[in-house]
Amino acid sequence: MKKALLIVLFFMMKISSLAQCAMCKAVVESGEPEMAQGLNDGIMYLMVFPYILVGALLYFIYRYKMKTKN
Repeated sequence: MKKALLIVLFFMMKISSLAQCAMCKAVVESGEPEMAQGLNDGIMYLMVFPYILVGALLYFIYRYKMKTKN
């Protein structure tokens, strides 16, 4: 079960890392390092919250299952 979950997560991350919008790519290729760094920081900031929410949800489900098992 754990292997299957890890494989699915790996492929999900690979697919999302290949996606780029044309405007973001144009900004990065324009040659302004400050703007490219700001874009990268914004992407990282927006990417963190879904992982935190899913992680918290999985933690509470795990804790609930362990509590009901005993």
